[in-house]
Amino acid sequence: MAQQVTQTSNFDLQASVTTTDEIGILATQLNGLIKQVKILLNEKEQRSEELQQTLNQLQTSQMQLIQNEKMASLGNLVAGVAHEINNPINFIHGNLTHVNEYVNTLVTMALFYQQIDPKCTQDIQAFQEQAEDWDIDFILKDLPKTLLSMKVGTDRIRQIVLSLRNFSRLDEASFKTADIHEGIDSTLLILGHRLKAYSDQCKVEIIKDYGNISPVECYPAQLNQVFMNLLANSLDALEEATDSGKLSIVNDADYSMPKIWISTQMHEPDQIEIRIRDNGCGIKEEIKTKIFDHFFTTKLVGKGTGLGLAISRQIINEKHAGTLSLNSSPGQGTEFIIRLSVKL
Repeated sequence: MAQQVTQTSNFDLQASVTTTDEIGILATQLNGLIKQVKILLNEKEQRSEELQQTLNQLQTSQMQLIQNEKMASLGNLVAGVAHEINNPINFIHGNLTHVNEYVNTLVTMALFYQQIDPKCTQDIQAFQEQAEDWDIDFILKDLPKTLLSMKVGTDRIRQIVLSLRNFSRLDEASFKTADIHEGIDSTLLILGHRLKAYSDQCKVEIIKDYGNISPVECYPAQLNQVFMNLLANSLDALEEATDSGKLSIVNDADYSMPKIWISTQMHEPDQIEIRIRDNGCGIKEEIKTKIFDHFFTTKLVGKGTGLGLAISRQIINEKHAGTLSLNSSPGQGTEFIIRLSVKL
């Protein structure tokens, strides 16, 4: 009996030692795992910092690219405005020479008239002969016409400057109720140099079908940027189609000329719809899904950044809670569709 008790005690001791050894081993393994976890956490923190730095760099690069796109658009805008203003300024400047001559002649004639004796036949005859030499009759007819044409030139400049102000909205709040038609017309006026960039036989025709739409709560300057991007995209498509002889023809011989259709209408009681369509080459089906992607462009290197349409959709979707979509197929042209709520 005593021997049995002794054996049992030895067994318990051995079991206790074995259990303690296993715990020690497990503790060592657990300590090693903890160290590995700490190492992994440190590496993860380092990677997180690296990823955050990379993300910051990408965001900075994105902002720089967007800014570059805006500056490129601004450059085109300034070039267009300079071109549009240059014509009337040159006209006025050229006519100033003639007006100066006319005025000097009339002043000289007035001074000469003051010196003659109205009762002296010879003086009167000399005055009449001098008037014929100066061609006073022609001056009296041409001077009013010249001044009137110069006024037309100054009115054109004032109209362009007003359209530029409406386009940029520099003197107004960033968010306000605006007339969409005014924004489109201002954009078209600024793009006038591009509409006339073709030959007289192939000038781009703008066909407007404005409906009775409500003013819209929006960011007018940003919406005008969208109109600028979409219209410039249509003009690029028309230029390419004209050069390649691939303008879309849809059961109408008149479609053989480059055209842009702009229409507006109420889509719903509280929503307006703007459509901008061209008869360019159209867009292939496999490209349509990428057309609004950042940096995607079908233009040649140096002619497109791939940001214009992406920024336009961002402005419509995020800033105005609207939608920007397109309908297009090869040989049928391209149509952009904007839908905006009247109240944002």
